[in-house]
Amino acid sequence: QVQLVESGGGLVQAGGSLRLSCAASGRTLSSYVMGWFRQAPGKEREFVASITWSGGSTYDADSVKGRFTISRDNAKNTVYLQMNSLKPEDTAVYYCAGTQGWGDYTIRTAGQYDYWGRGAQVTVSS
Repeated sequence: QVQLVESGGGLVQAGGSLRLSCAASGRTLSSYVMGWFRQAPGKEREFVASITWSGGSTYDADSVKGRFTISRDNAKNTVYLQMNSLKPEDTAVYYCAGTQGWGDYTIRTAGQYDYWGRGAQVTVSS
């Protein structure tokens, strides 16, 4: 099993930046496809970004493209989400997710992930 713990959330003004971290325990994240999702109050959970197990490719949701960057450091067993130019509509609980991959691909569907963190609150003020 893999346990995922997000950190780095908090309150930031619009236009500011935050970096979320997702630390894994139980096993190395090597060979795991990783992703970030978010859920705002009253809304469905939505895909944010995904990264291949090698870190060679990423896929970003249109809503965050150009502003957010997903990355990973398998040696540190950590996945990151750098969030720049934050907007109030980015306010949500952000979840880290992972699943063992049999190929080096990204995954955009929540149901395909087997492991989830508890979430980190990100609040962007006007």
